[in-house]
Amino acid sequence: MMRHIVMFRRLAGVEPQPELEARLVAQMRGLEAEIDFIRQWNVAANELHRPICWDYILESTFDDGAAVERYLPHPAHQALVADLKQYFEWVAVDYSV
Repeated sequence: MMRHIVMFRRLAGVEPQPELEARLVAQMRGLEAEIDFIRQWNVAANELHRPICWDYILESTFDDGAAVERYLPHPAHQALVADLKQYFEWVAVDYSV
């Protein structure tokens, strides 16, 4: 199994837009229903607001690295990325479990 973790935060210089942010997070949460080879999917908001913290985390699991590589260019994922990049920046980590 391969774990794919992504952390998101609002881009520097972008004013908070709560309605847009809520829509984007809902899109993130709904992506699992669009890609049938995702094994586990969880999007959570940060609860302790410290300078070191990011705003959201996506924790997902795939069968293997090849499945992650299939996921990244998937049209549903790419559509989400196009929407997210207007508001968020992100970092990712992929590792075997």
